[in-house]
Amino acid sequence: MRNVLRAPCPVCKKEIEYIYQTETIPYFSEILIESAVCPCGWRMADAFILREGQPAMCEYAVTCEDDLCVRVVRGSSGTVTVPELGIVIRPGPAAEGYITNIEGVLDRIEDVLDTALRTAEEEERDRALALKEQIALVRKGQAQITLIIEDPSGNSAIIKNPGDAAAEKK
Repeated sequence: MRNVLRAPCPVCKKEIEYIYQTETIPYFSEILIESAVCPCGWRMADAFILREGQPAMCEYAVTCEDDLCVRVVRGSSGTVTVPELGIVIRPGPAAEGYITNIEGVLDRIEDVLDTALRTAEEEERDRALALKEQIALVRKGQAQITLIIEDPSGNSAIIKNPGDAAAEKK
C-alpha cells in the first residue's frame, strides 16, 4: 500500500511529498519504506520491518562476484561491520535504514572514503586508497570479506535468495 502525505521540508519549508509504502519481502517480513526528496537537497529514506524483532546478528561470507547480489536489509539501528577491512559503521541519531545488496553496501563505503579523501592527511589518504583497492578486489572476486550486521531491534537481515526459506539470521 502506498500513501503520500504533503508537508513542509524541514530545511527550506517548501511543501513536498512524503511517501510511505509497504512491501513484502518473500519469506522475511512486511516492511514500511518512507522517503522524501526536496529540490533544496534535503532527502530522507528509511525502512522499518513491521514486526516485533529480537536482537539479531546476520553474517555473510562474500567469496565470489555472485555474492555481491545478495540482498541486505539494514534497519536504522543496525551496525555494519566488515572485519577484513577494519570497517565498522555504527548508527547515529539520524541513521536511516536501507534495502540494497552487498555491492550497494560497498558503494556506500566507497562514497564515505571518497568524501574523506577530499580533506585527508597523507596517512589517512593512504589508508583510504588501500581500502578502495581492497574493495575493488572484492568486486572482482579476488578477495573475500565477511559482512556482519548486528541490530538490537531485529530489523536487519542478509538474504541470500529471496526464494530461500529464511533470512540469514543468527
